[in-house]
Amino acid sequence: MLPKIYVEDIFNQKCAEGDSVELKGWVYNKRSSGKVKFLLVRDGTGTIQGVLFKGEASENAFSVFEGLNQETSVVVTGKLAKAPKAPGGWELQVSSVEQVGASVDYPITPKEHGPAFLLDHRHLWIRSKRQHAILRIRSEVVRASREFFDQQGFVGFDAPIFTPNACEGTTDLFEVDYFDEAKAYLSQSGQLYGEAGAFAFGKAYVFGPTFRAEKSKTRRHLTEFWMLEPEVAYMNIEETMSLAERMITHIVDSVLKNRARELETLERDVEILKKIKAPFARMSYDEASDILVKESKDGFKAGDSFGGGDETILASKNSAPTFIYGFPMNQKPFYTKEDPARPGYSLSCDLLAPEGYGEIIGGAQREDDEVKLLQKIKEHDLDEKVFSWYLDLRRFGSVPHAGFGVGIERCTAWISGVPHVRECIPFPRMLNRLSP
Repeated sequence: MLPKIYVEDIFNQKCAEGDSVELKGWVYNKRSSGKVKFLLVRDGTGTIQGVLFKGEASENAFSVFEGLNQETSVVVTGKLAKAPKAPGGWELQVSSVEQVGASVDYPITPKEHGPAFLLDHRHLWIRSKRQHAILRIRSEVVRASREFFDQQGFVGFDAPIFTPNACEGTTDLFEVDYFDEAKAYLSQSGQLYGEAGAFAFGKAYVFGPTFRAEKSKTRRHLTEFWMLEPEVAYMNIEETMSLAERMITHIVDSVLKNRARELETLERDVEILKKIKAPFARMSYDEASDILVKESKDGFKAGDSFGGGDETILASKNSAPTFIYGFPMNQKPFYTKEDPARPGYSLSCDLLAPEGYGEIIGGAQREDDEVKLLQKIKEHDLDEKVFSWYLDLRRFGSVPHAGFGVGIERCTAWISGVPHVRECIPFPRMLNRLSP
């Protein structure tokens, strides 16, 4: 029995020239050139060229070849040979081909398709070379993020998806019926529960899906996305920014090392990514406002929130991500701590990615005083009863603490050079998209 191998094993030099192997996958494309047949086979880890020569491949292999269509599943056997002109520098000199599952009239052809058509067929679109590369980079972003925090001694700490309360505001919640006619909400963030984790373990991180019923159609927004949110006891805002930039640097370095082939497929300018090194530039909200008053085309005034265009202007000042810190309190959620040295301003930060990708991280110190937190809960017209457990964190051994959230899809879009976050999650959920 021949050893079953994956295409990435071949490209990673785990096989030798002349090895006889068995490859299981799907037909990516095929063509003929005289008596020679070319069969591109993908197996989920990569795509390799198979070549059928007269006298080397069986007659049955040639017969099966004629009936193969795009995405027909196949088992191919043959010998490996180096081929500098072939994709990946290797080819499989085919001896036999077995069809496993037929594929007739595959809907996604090499011709151009519109976004709506491709999203309707997202379950098939993810097989394409570009989408395949993006989602493998996303997987590496997630792996590297967890690796970073695991290496720093953080505890992975799962937060519930059903919550009894809002985290950041009541206007963009998905409300669902719960038992006994109670109401629950799909989580906007795992952060509040992450704070409980930080008080229990010192440093913890939450990773999971979050939901926002914000009616936005921009290229940066999804209604369901994934967040990684670390929380650390005894951490201040400066330490928060330092932790965030070290994490981002680790992620970028990991993608450059482990997903170089995918970046090449996407034609990403890796020289830009290679320059992403800590420390990142820091700019106060007031400094950012001065720039926007002069350069924004949307009539920006000091005290305004930043729009997407404003973030692009600010991020363009540096080739690496830029921290904006010290936002007005009225722009931040109720749990954000006020800067004692600047009443009306918060101990908060946003990290803006360059090249027009905008905010990828939002962080802050959390209000650690029970009386002040209770006052803010009332000011935001929130139900004190459902926040009783959250107030307990301040009643029993409160300490200064801080954290941030990184959006996996936005981070993936920036690193990949992809213009829209809808391609950076397997099945995007948007304002007008709930299927497949």
